[in-house]
Amino acid sequence: MPISKEEKNAIIQKFKTHDNDSGSVEVQVSLLTYRINLLSEHFKKFAKDHHSRRGLLKMVAKRRHLLDYLKNNDEARYKSLIEALDLRK
Repeated sequence: MPISKEEKNAIIQKFKTHDNDSGSVEVQVSLLTYRINLLSEHFKKFAKDHHSRRGLLKMVAKRRHLLDYLKNNDEARYKSLIEALDLRK
């Protein structure tokens, strides 16, 4: 379930912080959130796909670490990001 180039570029355009931005925390978290949502839909159909579930758990943990980093360094950016992505907390 890879992300197409068009979808990825659209996400980057929405969350970038400057013109050449492709790796800021906001972009990374938004891309991870998109992939997590895709996998969540996949598990509604294939509940016993435990190999992919491990990858999902790793993505969730990575997103959590990135969000913790952002919260510790710039709380305003953190709050705006979780509102934009409609995440809990």
